[in-house]
Amino acid sequence: MTFSANKTDEFQTRFHNIKHTILEFEGCELLELYQDKKDSTIFFTYSYWQSEEYLNRYRNSDFFKEVWSHTKKMFTSKPEAWSVDKIVSLKQ
Repeated sequence: MTFSANKTDEFQTRFHNIKHTILEFEGCELLELYQDKKDSTIFFTYSYWQSEEYLNRYRNSDFFKEVWSHTKKMFTSKPEAWSVDKIVSLKQ
């Protein structure tokens, strides 16, 4: 997600205010927020859901619709999203 430079603080504050609500949705096991090292207006969220069904329930919730309608007003370009399957996970 690419935000207007004057909206990055607002986005981060809002994210931190709602992150626990997102994590508490049934099926959500992980939620992370990343910021690009070179362009501070670019953010990525990463969430891990037990199944696509749980993710779709979240996406169809009133909570998500309200959050998304507010967030998308801060973008400077069209956001991108992917749903992926984990192939390998390694941790040391």
